Amino acid sequence: MNVGDPGAGRRLAGVTINRDFLFKLLDAAAPSGLERRAADVWLAEAATFARTHEDHYGNVYAEVGPEDAPAVALMGHLDEIGLIVSHVGDEGFLSVLPVGGWDPQVLVGQRIRVLAPGGDLIGVIGKKAIHVMDADERTKASRIEDLWIDLGLSKEEVTEQVPVGTYAVIEQGPIMVGTRVVGRALDNRVGAFIVLEALRAVAGKNLPYRVVAVGTSQEEIGCFGAQLGGYHLNPVAGVAVDVTHETKQPGVSEKKYGVVPFGSGANLTVSPMVSPVLTRQMTDAGREAGVPFTLSASGRYSGTDADALTLVRAGVPTAVVSIPNRYMHSPSEMVDERDVKACTDIIAAWLERLPQGADFTRR
Repeated sequence: MNVGDPGAGRRLAGVTINRDFLFKLLDAAAPSGLERRAADVWLAEAATFARTHEDHYGNVYAEVGPEDAPAVALMGHLDEIGLIVSHVGDEGFLSVLPVGGWDPQVLVGQRIRVLAPGGDLIGVIGKKAIHVMDADERTKASRIEDLWIDLGLSKEEVTEQVPVGTYAVIEQGPIMVGTRVVGRALDNRVGAFIVLEALRAVAGKNLPYRVVAVGTSQEEIGCFGAQLGGYHLNPVAGVAVDVTHETKQPGVSEKKYGVVPFGSGANLTVSPMVSPVLTRQMTDAGREAGVPFTLSASGRYSGTDADALTLVRAGVPTAVVSIPNRYMHSPSEMVDERDVKACTDIIAAWLERLPQGADFTRR
């Protein structure tokens, strides 16, 4: 199917994905550095059809295909942006620092889940009410240092239960809005979902490669899990799956991000760091299999796990597959099931067509 095919969205109408698995992943609180809960959900699902293992850094692995064959890595990160407690104030209010890239405006008034050692605590993000602000304060954007977590407990209770260094995430579960999934952590729990579903799609097929899906850690703070995981696997090729900006929402430039509306399928990144060989293979596979896709350009790096994987050891040829996403890094991110299915399908189609001994040299 050609890029921009107007029938693409219609042909994907009515598709279904494994919502139960995706929603379990999205429900798991797993900020960068504390991915354990999401990793456990991912591993439990992977163990139903693949060989699994994990490393000390929080990456989890599922593989199919010959155990002694060269590896092809599919990476989607499990971590989400969060907060970390930096101080307990005199009244028991918690000061926090960002873990990953927050727009502090979206935190104001949110309910928050504090991942305390003795059990989760639910609180709220507090901010001075508009009634008690000075006139100039009302026009200023909120800063993280002006916000706090209120657990409704005494200082003694908070001090006892919440040590400095405790993580927190927004308390916002996933819901369906039409054909769209809405919730926190879609960046990039949905990518970790896709790499495992693509692996499931090729399990049992006669593959010349050992295909390894990886739920990576700590992408939001530097793609560190991908770097370690790539070194561990030493793959001959890789795919990083992440989210990109859906371009029909107000304020997102199609001149900058490409034409990437909901229902347009998988988005493939073209950039100097991304392997042009893999991108051509992926577009050919998409056309042959009838999977809709779009292209977006970047003049430098991709801002995904691909940037780390590409530079591991002697270098790993890598492609980037992205899911159109609205309201990124907010409690109510939104993706369309049709695009999730297309991303899964185009990766599976590429894997099925990948010949033994493929040459990934740039030409």
